[in-house]
Amino acid sequence: MKKLMACMMALAMVCGMLAGCASGKTAAEPAAAPAAEQNTPAEPDKQAQAPETEEEDEEDYTTGDASLDNPRNQDGIGEKELLVVSFGTSFNDNRRMTIGAIENALEQAFPDWSVRRAFTSQIIIDHVARRDGEAIDNVTEALERAVANGVKTLVVQPTHLMDGFEYNDLVAELAQYADAFEQIAVGAPLLTTDDDFDAVAEAVIKATTWVTGLSPAVVLMGHGTEAESNGVYEKMQGVLDAKGWENYYIGTVEAEPSIEDVLAAVQQGAYKRVVLRPLMVVAGDHANNDMAGDDEDSWKSVFEAAGYEVECVLEGLGSLEAIQQLYVAHAQAAVDSLS
Repeated sequence: MKKLMACMMALAMVCGMLAGCASGKTAAEPAAAPAAEQNTPAEPDKQAQAPETEEEDEEDYTTGDASLDNPRNQDGIGEKELLVVSFGTSFNDNRRMTIGAIENALEQAFPDWSVRRAFTSQIIIDHVARRDGEAIDNVTEALERAVANGVKTLVVQPTHLMDGFEYNDLVAELAQYADAFEQIAVGAPLLTTDDDFDAVAEAVIKATTWVTGLSPAVVLMGHGTEAESNGVYEKMQGVLDAKGWENYYIGTVEAEPSIEDVLAAVQQGAYKRVVLRPLMVVAGDHANNDMAGDDEDSWKSVFEAAGYEVECVLEGLGSLEAIQQLYVAHAQAAVDSLS
């Protein structure tokens, strides 16, 4: 219990470092407290007060072969478990190339630990089970599985983008299991320290260098949250500006800066092309529909209606090796805290 409470106190201190730095790029100032990890996250990785949601209607398109994905819900865990917690996505191929890739990187980095998976979105878990027959644990199920398997040391590494509502809910649930394990540690979300912001900015820039010679506006879609941690988007904008990448613009689906803010900012430049890319761990429903969909209110349609040639890149942050290694570093810090 003492180790868990110390970890939670340390995380609370880290959260204070997330004050956003001002950016003059967007047409409207981000709100102090307006997704996903999603997961977003984050996403995606509850980051928008209510949990980040994926529309789970039956799709009229294919999302890939679920059988290629490893749900990592096996028993026989052993005494040391590394539980990777994500918001989740029902897009099978993208789940494997983002969340699955992060899990694989952690497994390679920690060969003495059993890597397991949990999603926080029950909607997604139920949808994937109904549609594809794939069972994915929620957090409670994963923790109960660990207890039943006799795990003594548990390290939890979330794939959340920030310390929003969903991340804090996870920490609170883990506190209820403090007596079930000899040791528990929790890794930090993706964007925690200044070095994290620099590393993520460099990873995004490297992943989009192929468009630099074409002089487009590169628009990054984040999820957004009503939590104070929404300031990570403003701070990331400032980091990109400071690095001289002034053709990069960040907006959010459910908070600020909004698509209207980003469009107004892009229109201040002399751009003819716009490249859209998710600033989320996965490229799931938000990326495929809110960003790249054909509805008139999608970001793609909004920019096309404004006269721009638009290209969409459906690639989540989790597919980038640099991002995977950043999660490895955060998990390593959590492991080190145990000793």
